[in-house]
Amino acid sequence: MANPVNLFNESNQAKQLFALVDVNNFYVSCERVFAPKLEGVPVVVLSNNDGCAVARSAEVKALGVKMATPWFKMKDLAKEHGIVAYSSNYTLYGDMSDRVVQVLRRFTPNLEVYSIDESFLKIESVLKAYPDATHLGHIIKQDVKDTTGLPVCVGIGSSKTLAKFANHLAKKYSQFAGVCDVESMPKEELYQWMSEIPVGEVWGIGRQLAKKLAALKINTVFDLLQVSPQTMRQQFGVVMERLCYELRGVSCLKLEEVAPAKQQIIASRSFGKLVTSLEELAESVATHAARAAEKIRSQNSVTGAISIFIETNPHKQNEPQYAQSITVALESPTDNTLKLTEAAVEGLKQIYQGGFRYKKAGIVLNLLSDKPTVQQSLFDDVDTRGKSADLMKALDSINSRFGNAVIRSGAAGTKQSWQMRSGNKSPNYTTQWNELPVVH
Repeated sequence: MANPVNLFNESNQAKQLFALVDVNNFYVSCERVFAPKLEGVPVVVLSNNDGCAVARSAEVKALGVKMATPWFKMKDLAKEHGIVAYSSNYTLYGDMSDRVVQVLRRFTPNLEVYSIDESFLKIESVLKAYPDATHLGHIIKQDVKDTTGLPVCVGIGSSKTLAKFANHLAKKYSQFAGVCDVESMPKEELYQWMSEIPVGEVWGIGRQLAKKLAALKINTVFDLLQVSPQTMRQQFGVVMERLCYELRGVSCLKLEEVAPAKQQIIASRSFGKLVTSLEELAESVATHAARAAEKIRSQNSVTGAISIFIETNPHKQNEPQYAQSITVALESPTDNTLKLTEAAVEGLKQIYQGGFRYKKAGIVLNLLSDKPTVQQSLFDDVDTRGKSADLMKALDSINSRFGNAVIRSGAAGTKQSWQMRSGNKSPNYTTQWNELPVVH
């Protein structure tokens, strides 16, 4: 193996240091917190309507079950090996994620939430209180476990990309005991690890990009480390150039460059039963509109149009089939749940046809733009716009504190008998008083 020369940032400036904290098998781990008997038991969490595996315990992975495997294809294996299946409980998972973040903020206010189970911490300014970064990583790991019951791994590096790589090592190789600091490694050891890890494991490099890199004989992380960043920019763009610099220890990649604000929001779920009435369809699109509105508010965006679609079950060939969609342009870009709900229901009325049994409905928010820079209409009422923002802020705050959709529009209904199947969903242990865990 060649020994790269001066590839890493060795400047005398104070080096930034990032810790990536990632919860192991997050959905499964959340279920195990409240059902300790599941430790060591093969567990899967299923997607909407209990369709396919979206989370697998280590025991299930060892049985060869792949992500997104349909549950009906696993049933024989489940019976043979005692696989326990849970329906997705997104309310529980979201609240547990918030609790992990609260623990992490005890260590530093410089924190970026990357996903529901991952956060980046800037730790160079707090290291003086600890013997070294690895020691801090173990304290974080234990504190999260003691406070929330969730197991995490910690990867530490001088860039987010290196921290991601370190977290991969911490998770996959037992000798790191869940914490890996690549900055403390001798360079030869780090190069050896990089030469053994496929390039597709680098943060931001997906399957298709990995194939293109393989065509250039760039197969491992070490191969990518040795390529000129400028050359990679010419072929793949500026984000790839920055990834190359990040692998060399130069922190230059903003979080949103790898996880950009979504340019389209889709909210859709199959029904738990076939639906025929306009009223039930209206409840579903209103519910989806509220969920999508919450998402665009979280990324500080507004939408200029909303699309509504409905469809029957294409697999029931013996039944009449119908699928239709419509796009409703909004008078002005908005993130207001009530305005989006009104537009969604009006659009639904235009495409609804009776006499069909509908399997699915949903909405798509298009023409998303950054809220602070969106151009306002000449006839906008500033006072009304301010009241709308305050109302949505209060709505999000209450629903975040007391549970998803505790407050919702009347159009979304109350019974929602069309909701997806979730026959094996665990209780909302942390957000509903009547579902609190009970010790016998």
